Amino acid sequence: MEREKTCCFTGHRPGKLPWGEDETDGRCIELKGAIGQALERAYERGFRHFICGMARGADLYFCEAALALRAARPGVTVEAAIPCEEQAAKWPEGDRERYFDLVERCDFETMVQHHYDRGCMLRRNRYMVDRSALVIAAYDGTLGGTMYTLTYAMKKGVEVDIIDL
Repeated sequence: MEREKTCCFTGHRPGKLPWGEDETDGRCIELKGAIGQALERAYERGFRHFICGMARGADLYFCEAALALRAARPGVTVEAAIPCEEQAAKWPEGDRERYFDLVERCDFETMVQHHYDRGCMLRRNRYMVDRSALVIAAYDGTLGGTMYTLTYAMKKGVEVDIIDL
């Protein structure tokens, strides 16, 4: 994939989202709409390959929006960047089913490493940023993996599009 046509995403897991697991909350619906609009803007600018880190919460919203964009627009590909084989092993059953369904529907699946260790999520995030010209982020300003990924992207000179939570 050409880096200049590749976009990735970073965002919070349910524990950091104000609505938690409740995807019927108006704020969640609003975020999903904002992600869809950000993807549409990226598409209009020539982005065609979208990489998702596949974590619970905002990552899965992004993956669903990217797959919807692929269904509506020509030339779109979606990649699941998976930090390790066990990523979804301890998730609630419904989340695991959603995850495996989404991974199966992606055009590409990249396993960053086989087994979990403390650094696998950071390596997954670097993998995504290092291959992208744009990072879309759903971010509330707090410390954590989303902030780290944005900082890394900015240090690498990668453009960021932040959706404020």
